[in-house]
Amino acid sequence: MPGSNEYRLEIDAFSVDTLPMSRLAEYMAELARLLGEEERVHFKKLEPGSAVLITTVEAPAAPKVEERIAGVADGRAPTDALKAFRTIDTMLAKDNAIATLSGGEGSNVIAFPGRTRPKPVRYGPFRERGSLDGVLIRLGGRDSTIPVLIKDAEGAEHNCQTTLEVSKRLANHYRGGTLRVYGNGKWLREENGSWVLQQFDIDDFEVLDDAPLLSAVEKLRSVPGGDWDEVDILGLRKDAGETH
Repeated sequence: MPGSNEYRLEIDAFSVDTLPMSRLAEYMAELARLLGEEERVHFKKLEPGSAVLITTVEAPAAPKVEERIAGVADGRAPTDALKAFRTIDTMLAKDNAIATLSGGEGSNVIAFPGRTRPKPVRYGPFRERGSLDGVLIRLGGRDSTIPVLIKDAEGAEHNCQTTLEVSKRLANHYRGGTLRVYGNGKWLREENGSWVLQQFDIDDFEVLDDAPLLSAVEKLRSVPGGDWDEVDILGLRKDAGETH
């Protein structure tokens, strides 16, 4: 293709004969996202030896691609380019491979550490006392420790367990209002830094008041000496986003 620049993605763990077509397609798709200007970036061929993906960039798009690759190298590239870099690197790590991207008039080179990157560390599990808010959506079992499933306001489901005595009290609130359960949780810090609750042992709970705002204010108005008689309930409901 006259007037175009070539880029070479060289993957050390594969050859032309061993690189699966489906995996090649995944690498090509992510490389296109990394380079950008997808309408002007074209796959040319796969070189023999180590798997080398040869890509050409049409001349009008070459300066933008050069700038984008330089940005990936120093972390200044657009979010989608940096995400594509991380995706390719994760794919390489799973394939026990490393790779380099080179080419362009500036001879840019990006190294993908792949299998050589530091291994992320998981921590835990840790036990900590705390509480969970949610609706009881499952309760039951034949052992002395009773499985409990709590669904929170965001829709996340938490696996819990409790004693037979507490389960009998919980049964009255099956798929009822929101509960706040207390107990000891087992937490694990994942490789990406997020915390995951593996198990929660419930030893007590309370029922949270799910009464509508109007009902709650009426209750407060009945308390002697309060100022709730002066509260504009209609205004409160509008602020809370309730419809009429």
